[in-house]
Amino acid sequence: MKDYKNTEAPISTITFDKTKIEEPTQNIYKAIAIMAKRASQVNEDLKSELVDKLEEFATFNDSLEEVFENKEQIEVSRFYERLPKPTAIAVQEWLDEEIYFRDPEENNEKLD
Repeated sequence: MKDYKNTEAPISTITFDKTKIEEPTQNIYKAIAIMAKRASQVNEDLKSELVDKLEEFATFNDSLEEVFENKEQIEVSRFYERLPKPTAIAVQEWLDEEIYFRDPEENNEKLD
């Protein structure tokens, strides 16, 4: 699993140069589809990591009266809320050429 805490992805929305986005595939739609798939992977990684960390604080009580706020749990949640969104991370990885992709249609043409 990649360390998303050290990413240089922007936290807020910014505008990107369309030609830089589509350059590796020469097709903006393919590039967006690849980044969308990567964003889904990043989202799943972050979600499972967060769930694992929050389970460390879980208390299994049968009593509903013993609900209390755990400061460490709140801090962990806030940390993950402050991370860049998975789409921003995927776009940054795409621009940094860190995403491996292949086009199955091109591979089939080479075999013919």
